[in-house]
Amino acid sequence: MANRGELTGKISRKIEAFTKRPTCVAELRLMPYIQYQMMNEQRIDPARLNETERAILSRWRDAGYIDGGASGLAITRAFWDFINDILFDAYVAHREQ
Repeated sequence: MANRGELTGKISRKIEAFTKRPTCVAELRLMPYIQYQMMNEQRIDPARLNETERAILSRWRDAGYIDGGASGLAITRAFWDFINDILFDAYVAHREQ
């Protein structure tokens, strides 16, 4: 059984199938923060991000998944659905895997 929030092979493959590039634990761990911020403040607090997370956000912006940041964050419906699917698998249904 996988641990809650663990980047398993299944989750890694699912992320890589969507993003078309390799993933990492930092990318998985950034998703709950983005999901929470979109549900609440709809902006990113730069003080809460490290260099790796900023690079991931840049890749997401370049891919067109998100727009903005500290002054206001927007997200595509497809990326929103994708993040929530990943969060369900990695954090909610982790015992089913």
